[in-house]
Amino acid sequence: MERLTSANSQKSSAHSRGEEPRQSLVHRVKSWPHLFEATLSGAKTHDMRRATDRDYQVGDILCLEEFEPGSGAYTGRELKLRITYVTSAEFPCALSGEGLSEGYCILSIKPVASDN
Repeated sequence: MERLTSANSQKSSAHSRGEEPRQSLVHRVKSWPHLFEATLSGAKTHDMRRATDRDYQVGDILCLEEFEPGSGAYTGRELKLRITYVTSAEFPCALSGEGLSEGYCILSIKPVASDN
């Protein structure tokens, strides 16, 4: 069965279980320069992440911190994005249940500045 992870379905699901939906979180994560630039330009509107170490949910903020792997240092640039959809093996979309490795998710994202 397909489960949508939109903000409304998450709130409804938590409410139906007698739970209050959790507050949005800010997830600070590394981003290699070429991926950071593609996201900054708007060409990249998703981010694939390991889902086992964080509880990514629709409405959370993904704060990309540019990281230079060659030097092992952060550049100081960061980009804040809102998570608008989560696709995973647990919450599939089309073939993701079979095509996406368990423990990983794809986050649909948009810049916080355009989030009006």
